[in-house]
Order: sequence, then C-alpha cells, then structure tokens
Amino acid sequence: MASADLEAKAKEAFIDDHFELAVDLYSQAIALTPSSADLFIDRAQANIKLHNFTEAVADANKAIELDPSIAKAYLRKGAACIQLEEYQTAKTALENGATLAPGDSRFTKLIEECDKRIAEEAQELPTPLAGKPSTGVATTPNNLPPVVELSSQEKAASYTRPKYRHEFYQKPEEVVVTIFAKGIPANYVVVDFGEQILSITIEVPGEEAYHFQPRLFGKIVPSKSKYEVMSTKIEIRLAKADAVHWTSLEFRRDVAVVQKVNVPTGNEKPTYPSSKPKRVDWDKLEAQVKKEEKDEKLDGDAALNKFFKDIYKDADEDTRRAMMKSFVESNGTVLSTNWKEVGAKKVEGSAPDGMELKKWEH
Repeated sequence: MASADLEAKAKEAFIDDHFELAVDLYSQAIALTPSSADLFIDRAQANIKLHNFTEAVADANKAIELDPSIAKAYLRKGAACIQLEEYQTAKTALENGATLAPGDSRFTKLIEECDKRIAEEAQELPTPLAGKPSTGVATTPNNLPPVVELSSQEKAASYTRPKYRHEFYQKPEEVVVTIFAKGIPANYVVVDFGEQILSITIEVPGEEAYHFQPRLFGKIVPSKSKYEVMSTKIEIRLAKADAVHWTSLEFRRDVAVVQKVNVPTGNEKPTYPSSKPKRVDWDKLEAQVKKEEKDEKLDGDAALNKFFKDIYKDADEDTRRAMMKSFVESNGTVLSTNWKEVGAKKVEGSAPDGMELKKWEH
C-alpha cells in the first residue's frame, strides 16, 4: 500500500478514535516515507491521545529536525512536555512555534500555562493549581488527556526488547548513561535533552531504528548536558538540576522521597573522587598504645588486639567499614582505612615481601 493511502487510513482511524490503529498506520507510512515531517507530527498527536508522551516528544523532535518551519511540530512537543511536567522545555518549544504562527491562541494559552506551573514549582506549591483544593482528579491544560499510570503487565507489553544494552552510574552533580552500540557513526545518532526526558535515536541505513526515550528520575539541565559517540559506545552525561540521589534512571511515581547528596558549598573545601581521606595519625596512636601496653603490661597478641581496638573505636563509620571489609576479604593480610578505595572492589590478599600467598581449599 502506498504511503499516501496509509496516511489517509491513519487519519480516518484517528477521527474514529482508533488511536492505536492510527499509530500503526502512521508507522507504516513513515517506513515508506521517512522524510515526511507531517507524518511524524500526526503520529505525535495520536501518541498524545494514547498517553505515550515520551514517544510523542520523540516524534515532534524528528519532525522539527526534518522541517523546523512547521509550527504544529512545536505545538505537539509543547503539549506532550506539559504532560510530562517538563514546563521549561515545553515553554521553549511553544515560544519557537509561536514565532512561526503569530496570532495562534493555542500557543499563547499553553505558554501561560507553562509560566503558571513554573512559578508554582519555584514556590514549591503542594498542589498543581494554587488556591484550588485537590479533587483527586487530574487536571490538564487545554483538555489534554491526563497521565494514566500503566500496570506492570501493560508496561511489559508496550516495550520490545532493546537492540542495544544500556546502563548508568551517577555522581553528585551528574548521571552518566552508556549505550553499548559498537561501530555506530556519529551522524547516525541523535540525542535530545529535555527538562526531564532523554531522547536517543540511532538510525542505521537498512536496519530498524533504535529509540530510547525514558522519562528521567529527576530533572536535568539540558544546556549543560552532552554526549559523545565512541567506537564501542555512546556516552551521555546528564547534568543534574538538583543534588539528589537517583534510585533509578527512569521516573518512578512510587518514589516520593529522594536523598539529598552532600555536595561542596562555597564555604567548604570541595572533595573530589581523587581526594585523599582523612588520615589516621599512626604515630600518635602507636605512642598511645605503647604507653597503655607499658601501663597495663600487655604483650604479644593482647597488645596488638588492643592497638586495633583503639583504632576502630576512634574511627568514623567509613573507616570502620573499610577496616572490616579489607581485613575479612584479604584473609587478614590487608587493613585499610580508605573506604573509597576498598568499597568499590574486592580486596585481594597481600603477602609480605619474600613470602607467597596461598589459597587453602576447605
């Protein structure tokens, strides 16, 4: 079937409220005509009706990439981002669209809605609309469909197995996402940063396109976020908007409280991963132990045990953890107070010079 015929059937399905069928038909048409911005715009609208807001943003981004002069693409992106509570990203898209369609009241209303929500967030208002009591019913701008939380079975059914594996780790100020895609040219990769959404597309000619559009656990600063395409992977660095610990990469509605991360302030000396931890004054401790040994007439193992007990007793929690972990994992051959060093890996045993460490089988 020709692309035009598929598009016509998709429009009919949309009018009849058969949104899933519309998305499927638009997808078939896009496969035949991947350079049509209008098809992506229309599929974005169908995805909005299905509450597939991240997919709608991805479609709108693609339409803008293909033809940045179509105002409707910015309208779709703004509407979807509002549903994702990415008000600043939505406002930016809507303002760009408004310059292309002056006098269109839809842009004006949604921009006002964004300003209102941004102000509420700044004031940390507990309810979506200031001054109005909560009714337990979701309210949405411009009669857009409310966000519906899918069950775990529905979520599983809505996702296909990803083509590329990904993982993430974090620092107090950023989250690093790695997509393990080997040998992908940089011009085949498109990454778009939203206020709380990450959109990654990999389009290799002759292969099915890879899309990864998670709604992120927390908000980021798009202007400070960046990515790099390497020979074996794609590395994306997301600048955190707030110094909070992400318990997962993707947003979870059941997580209500997040942990603040201790970050350096202007009045403190910053601590970096390479910074050395506070050292134990071994000379002072040794002198103290010798004095106590002399006073208590301890010798041999008793004196040594007393020495280590004193270190452990006066140490902070991280030092204690480091001592316990290093001593146990090394079978008593290593004693470290550096938790940053031993906490991230298993501590291997270390034999004294001139001796050989052997593992005994039980």
